[in-house]
Amino acid sequence: MSADTTHILAPQGPYPPGPEMLNAPVDPQWSRESGARLRAVWAQPRGLRYWSAVNNSEVGQWYAMLCFGFMLAAGVLALLMRVQLAVPGNDFLSADRFNQFFTMHGSAMMFLFAVPMFEAIAILLLPAFLGARDMPFPRLSAYGFWCFAIGGTFVFGSVFFGAAPDSGWFMYPPLATQSEGIGADIWLLGLSFIEVSSIAAAVELIVGVLKCRPPGMRINLMPLYAWYVLVVGAMILFAFPPLIAGDFLFELERSFDWPFFDPERGGDPMLWQHLFWIFGHPEVYIIFLPSIAIAAMIVPTAAGRPIVGYSWIVLSAVAVGFLSFGLWVHHMFTTGLPAISLGFFSAASEAVVIPTGVQLFAFLATLMAGRVRMSVPMLYIAGALAIFTCGGLTGIMVALVPFDRQVHDTYFIVAHLHYTLFGGMVFPVMAGVIYFYPFIRKKMMSPRLGKWAFWLVFTGFNLCFLPMHLTGLQGMPRRVYTYPDLDALNWGWLNMLSTAGAFVMAAGFAVFLWDVIRPKGRDAAAPRNPWGGGTLEWTHDVPEDPGWGVRSIPYITSRYPLWQQEGLLERMDAGGCYLGDAPEGLRETLITTVLDARPILVQRVTGPTWITLAAAGFTGGLFILPVFKLYWPALACGAGAMAAILWWLWRDTARPPEAARKPVGLGLSLPLYATGPASVGWWGMFITMLGDMTAFASLVFGFFFYWTAGDDFPLPGAGHGQPVLCGLAAACYGGGWAAMRLARGWNRGGRVGRARLARAAAPVLALAGALAMAGAVWLPGLDPASHVYPAMLWAFAVWTVVHSVPGLVMPLYCLAGSLRGKLTPAHDADLWNCTLYWHFLLITALVSAAVLGPIPRLM
Repeated sequence: MSADTTHILAPQGPYPPGPEMLNAPVDPQWSRESGARLRAVWAQPRGLRYWSAVNNSEVGQWYAMLCFGFMLAAGVLALLMRVQLAVPGNDFLSADRFNQFFTMHGSAMMFLFAVPMFEAIAILLLPAFLGARDMPFPRLSAYGFWCFAIGGTFVFGSVFFGAAPDSGWFMYPPLATQSEGIGADIWLLGLSFIEVSSIAAAVELIVGVLKCRPPGMRINLMPLYAWYVLVVGAMILFAFPPLIAGDFLFELERSFDWPFFDPERGGDPMLWQHLFWIFGHPEVYIIFLPSIAIAAMIVPTAAGRPIVGYSWIVLSAVAVGFLSFGLWVHHMFTTGLPAISLGFFSAASEAVVIPTGVQLFAFLATLMAGRVRMSVPMLYIAGALAIFTCGGLTGIMVALVPFDRQVHDTYFIVAHLHYTLFGGMVFPVMAGVIYFYPFIRKKMMSPRLGKWAFWLVFTGFNLCFLPMHLTGLQGMPRRVYTYPDLDALNWGWLNMLSTAGAFVMAAGFAVFLWDVIRPKGRDAAAPRNPWGGGTLEWTHDVPEDPGWGVRSIPYITSRYPLWQQEGLLERMDAGGCYLGDAPEGLRETLITTVLDARPILVQRVTGPTWITLAAAGFTGGLFILPVFKLYWPALACGAGAMAAILWWLWRDTARPPEAARKPVGLGLSLPLYATGPASVGWWGMFITMLGDMTAFASLVFGFFFYWTAGDDFPLPGAGHGQPVLCGLAAACYGGGWAAMRLARGWNRGGRVGRARLARAAAPVLALAGALAMAGAVWLPGLDPASHVYPAMLWAFAVWTVVHSVPGLVMPLYCLAGSLRGKLTPAHDADLWNCTLYWHFLLITALVSAAVLGPIPRLM
């Protein structure tokens, strides 16, 4: 950042606040009046306009309830499958319907429940944990939710029309690529659409943890829940893009017959397995870690003391996240990989047990050191620890290659997976619902119904899945819709026991669901802090339910401020901390530095709008219409989505404020505008592009995978990308990047005219580069349907051209902002963010030009 802007970001006034400020009395009349102004500003829209809400308290609840609905629907599919498998030779379901059901059951549980439920709970709770008013990008959260709702309904709804995917939730080629009907396309495009919402939520959560903590909450004082959210958000950012890249290649093969996974034309189905499991195994820990985060909040509250081994837990969570990316071949032990690879990945699969065990032992040490109150949430956590430990033990077994080869694709794996997921996710989420229900609904759930639900689910789960270990060891394969009635197999009574257990478990979920949704109008309001927790979420108002995270943003000096900072809650209630008023009638929160949480900015956050729903609808058309081969309407929807997003950015973000700074309380004055790395928009763009570059790196991985896996890549005698056009494309993209850099510097220096000319040149160069990139594969006559080598060159060209569209639009957006006074030399956040995008676009273009041109000639 240039030196002439550093003084703008410097806070004015005392920081940290002294004891005399923190203990100064607050005028009661001012407290009442400022509280009324805040309530008016953060009031939720009513009637039909309620669905235009964007703040975390509403979006998080919508998200969580929809995820829970998808989980119940997927559970019904599981019950129907268990009915089919209850007895040998059953014809309750046909083979095709059974295949659709097990595919949709796995897909819904993974993509429509497990990961989205983490994001829903985090969106709902994180601002309160951090003492923030809201997340930094409320409309991004709302946009992600509506994308999830539209995509999830489309994907799961296919079951009711007999058009659901039927090739398994992993969609292995060639079975999936050659599958008839539109089921595979629904899976590929529908779930790619849902992945947009997952990455949007991950960006929101990462930036929220890094930049929206309350003053004083250094990274070593963050609640453990925030640490887990940060780790899992980063895992989503790097795990989902390889699957997106794989979906990109997969759909090109399905729609245009480009042979990425067809061995007869040089393709290799193993590439899909690599890309899928680079996503798939970290996803297991993406599911597990957020649930451990819930346990990390319940355990110290139940023990009545701070968590034991805070630093060790944080390091272990980071280690699990890191190691999880080195385990994907754990799922590919029977694919014929070299023995040295099997040994490495087997060792890595065993090694991840160590940091996982550290976290569990820290929880046990906390319980042993405290005086435990066996509340209903703690009962679920105890059950989760028991079940997850059993799943971990079988995980150690399948991490050993000889054993895995014996039980691979048997019901032993089904049992192991469900013990891991129920213990590592379902039971902790149920505990979290009960624990945080008073925070969300201001009422308590029934302890009696909670215990009934627990014992029914716990007993039914073990009756259902414990026998599957034995059926698997006896050789019963998974994903079969029936089996013969042979005395030698001895599978019948075990399957009947599993089916009976499934219905007992379903009864427990029914009790739990009734407890969640039953009318509670006659129940007394929950106490403000019913469990006696020490973290900031329990500062919520009772019985009121305002739309903000906290009444006023506190100064934090400890990990459990409600236990360790005397008088904090009373001062927050009186509005005597930071941002206790909203005199301008705008929604605001504080932005702080990443490491030590020093306040640097007042962030204006956006309010209710319909534009997010419109943008999600158009985005849905972009992904869904190609399922039905409606490509031109899909492109029109893509243009509509971009227009909607540009409209909301233009109207409500990065606008010059009415003043340079404002007082925020405790004698401190902060700026109202920031640019570059000080702004949350810059961080949002940077994190988004890291995910995008991960997807692009997956394409590069695919290119070199083909080179190492076969002898005909590059295809002998095949043409390559046209070298002159490859060089021209690289030069055009380099020129566009230089123009954006010059535009940013000239604009900051007050040379507005030159900056506008440079911004006008950048889209021209982006268009020229895209045309040159397309021409480099078009003019040599490379046929992408003939062999995987030209198909990969075309894939790089398509990827780069598509990414050139934002590179073309962004400079024009900044130019329009300059002409209309939205972007000035002192207010240039949009220009910083667009230039940052061009950094990544340049890397993409240069690598693509090298892959199309010189690299194949050197191989």
